Amino acid sequence: MADKSVRVLAAELKNFLSAHEEEDFVSAAAQPAAAGFSRVTGQEDNTPAQSQTSPAAPVLHQEVSPSPKRPSRQMGEVSQPPQDTLTVFFGQAAPQHPQPITVEKPQPVVSAPVCPPAQAPVGGVMTTEEKTAALAELADTIKNCSRCPLGDTRLNAVPGEGNVNARLMFVGEGPGYDEDRQGRPFVGRAGQLLDKMIAAMGLKREEVFIANIAKCHPMVDPQHPEKHGNDRAPNAQEIACCRKYLEKQISIIMPEIVVALGGVSAKALIADAKSLGALRGKFYTLSLDNVSLPRPVKILATFHPAALLRNPGWKKDAWADLQMVMAHMGLKAPSK
Repeated sequence: MADKSVRVLAAELKNFLSAHEEEDFVSAAAQPAAAGFSRVTGQEDNTPAQSQTSPAAPVLHQEVSPSPKRPSRQMGEVSQPPQDTLTVFFGQAAPQHPQPITVEKPQPVVSAPVCPPAQAPVGGVMTTEEKTAALAELADTIKNCSRCPLGDTRLNAVPGEGNVNARLMFVGEGPGYDEDRQGRPFVGRAGQLLDKMIAAMGLKREEVFIANIAKCHPMVDPQHPEKHGNDRAPNAQEIACCRKYLEKQISIIMPEIVVALGGVSAKALIADAKSLGALRGKFYTLSLDNVSLPRPVKILATFHPAALLRNPGWKKDAWADLQMVMAHMGLKAPSK
């Protein structure tokens, strides 16, 4: 009789503990962690989710990460909150009772929510052929883009051009009059000066990649694209619409260094940027909104060649910036 009472009490205790553990699990799963951070370390975690299912493991840690932490920004869209990161811990299995116990009421089965796995970083290791094909496909998309009003007034979109394996990438603000007609970046007077700057670094234009943060010509008077002196800097909405194209190009090419030409591109690509003067003379780690890079890329800000044409006295400072890039890349200026 005493033995039977012990078994009944043991069964009731097991049922109580089982139900209690399930309640704790559901409560933990219903409380999302901060997006993009591990509930364990409190640090950013971009590692793709891994699952261990071996029953022999005493403790099982399953983490499911979201898609890239910051959603792409499109004109007219309202930012959506990032997906949650769920971290669930399963405790050690309780030791088995030496005698079999019959449980009359089956316990409910509770499973954790299933989230989509994190996307692999865009622009991983690609062959030259894969890079060429990816950039060509992206260029076709840009040429047919009409996401903002610039697509209605341009003559030609200007995706960018250069070496798909470039170690160095230059990013300006937007195409001008000459670029709009040729569909190529930096081909006017500012482009001729940029060619000289590249040559002074011991490189050729064909060895670097040149692009703009805006892919179509921003005009003061869009109704008269034939007018000279009709250029302007792209506004915030235009930059937001084109941003994903530039970021995809960077993720495909994966240069060592990006040189932002002018304050518009510098403030768009460097976080917490205040002014070009405050940004110059220092390398920053490039952080993108729409893609994750498989390795760090540095970015440095300097003057736009058009600004140097208006203010030749700034060329000395621009050359000092480019010498920082040369030292980092191990380049030497050609002998005169």
